Amino acid sequence: MGVLTEFKEFAMRGNVIDLAVGVVIGAAFGKIVTALVDKIIMPPLGWMIGRVDFSELAWTLAPARIAADGKEIPAVVIGYGDFLNTVVQFVIVAFAIFMVVKFINRLARKKEAEPAAPAAPSEEVLLLREIRDNLKH
Repeated sequence: MGVLTEFKEFAMRGNVIDLAVGVVIGAAFGKIVTALVDKIIMPPLGWMIGRVDFSELAWTLAPARIAADGKEIPAVVIGYGDFLNTVVQFVIVAFAIFMVVKFINRLARKKEAEPAAPAAPSEEVLLLREIRDNLKH
């Protein structure tokens, strides 16, 4: 039971739960970025360059052929178009993470910059204020 209890304590720590939530949100964000790049950014970019579909860009090293026994041997290709799409996705995700970290750092700096509450006046100051107030009346 000791291992189970220790694992429960480990799993229930805030950092582990925060990490799990971050991974789930990151996976969902990755799907959004993939759709953004594949369906919104790359088609107009390919159209402006010359009606190119980046996902289909590839270098064919050896064309497909039929072997002597009748089996089809697939072409040997380097699909650099998919690589370009992935690079664009990475840049978008990296920029989004940069903006989030920048926002968090700005919040942390504001907390540090906030002045501490002024210290309570000493007993002497309180007595002098009381005397001053009494003399005014």
